[in-house]
Amino acid sequence: MRTDPAKAGRKPGDDGDDTAAGSERRGKWRARQRAQGSQQAQGWQEAEGSQRAKGWQGAKGSWRRWRSWLPFVVKPLRRGIVIFALLLIVEYLVVPELVGASKDLSLLGQVNPAWLVAGLLLEGLSLFCYGLLTQAVLPPGAANPGLSRLFRIDLAAAGVAHVIPAGTLGSAGLGYRLFTAEGIKGNDAAVMMATKGLGSTVVLNVLLWLSLVVSIPLAGFHPIYVTVAIIGAVVLLAVAALAFGITRGAKRASRILHAVGDRIPGLSGDRLEQVMLDTAKSLSALGRDRRTLVVSLTWASLNWLLDAAALWCFVAAFGRFVNPVELFAAYGIANVAGVLPVTPAGLGVVDSVAPLLLVSFGITRSVATLGVLGWRLVNFWLPIPAGAAAYVSLKVPRGAGLKAMRSAVSTMMTRPAPPPENPGNPESPAPPGPPSDT
Repeated sequence: MRTDPAKAGRKPGDDGDDTAAGSERRGKWRARQRAQGSQQAQGWQEAEGSQRAKGWQGAKGSWRRWRSWLPFVVKPLRRGIVIFALLLIVEYLVVPELVGASKDLSLLGQVNPAWLVAGLLLEGLSLFCYGLLTQAVLPPGAANPGLSRLFRIDLAAAGVAHVIPAGTLGSAGLGYRLFTAEGIKGNDAAVMMATKGLGSTVVLNVLLWLSLVVSIPLAGFHPIYVTVAIIGAVVLLAVAALAFGITRGAKRASRILHAVGDRIPGLSGDRLEQVMLDTAKSLSALGRDRRTLVVSLTWASLNWLLDAAALWCFVAAFGRFVNPVELFAAYGIANVAGVLPVTPAGLGVVDSVAPLLLVSFGITRSVATLGVLGWRLVNFWLPIPAGAAAYVSLKVPRGAGLKAMRSAVSTMMTRPAPPPENPGNPESPAPPGPPSDT
């Protein structure tokens, strides 16, 4: 039977196909259409997902390759920035001062040696007071190896702080190792160092603000006063904010302390966070113990005041007697500016800021420059060999040869080796950071 051309190619469900078989054919046709559409949509989604996955994998692989090279880029870049900053400071701050001083070397023939000796003795007394401060802030019940050994440890740490950036922060690892080697528990040593550093910084800022209040009526207002006051306030507020954040369990403060602690040789982020908690408790206890508080504040104040008196003597050696309040204002401003961890112990910053401020107080530029250079000779440069000698005296027994001394000095600035596995349980590694207190 032939098919009617008019009905050829009709889809199921067209007019005339109203039987039950026609309804069944219409349902099957619609099901096939839906299945085909679903397969096409699924294919498009799979293709798009595959392309996205390939893109993500490619980006992830590229990031991993870049991340593997990141340590080799960041460390040289960071060193390059530090070296560049040092060169700028030397070029624009130190060299002009040295050139200006070289033109006035004739003043050296008129120098008073008695004032130079007095300045040297005052500088030694200043360092000794810092050792007394160390002994005063030792936690109750902590081992006390004696003032002589504490003083030599502080001197060795000062020597290292004068040759590496970040100053006291950079030498914290050496001080920690030496204190714990003397029998002081790790936590006691860390709390003592943090308490001493924070307390000394607070005392310097308080003395500076007092000297500025007195010197403004005498010598007038200088714009740098505001800058230095802001720097000191920011440093103290940052430390207070970290301590408050840690005591309140703030995650941001914890991350900051971990980032700092992991960069200090011999310490770790966890240990530094615990130290901040213990330091807050120690400062609170120190505030309640009036006798210890008075003794600590006395030694901290004398440490700064005697150092400033040494500067006064070196300026007086060239025949100029500065008002002590004005001189301490210049001294305090220079030291607060030198706190920024750009150069070791403010090298270049203190050497250039102090003469400029002394000139603003009426001292001739030649006397101010030579006086500050002489003071920095015993304040900055002399503690480096003295610290090395103190470190050798702590590490090398008497009668040892020159070879043992050289070997000790070579280990002075090395990072401590990672702690060995726990001897009590060889399968369990010891926790990272300094040795445990037990």
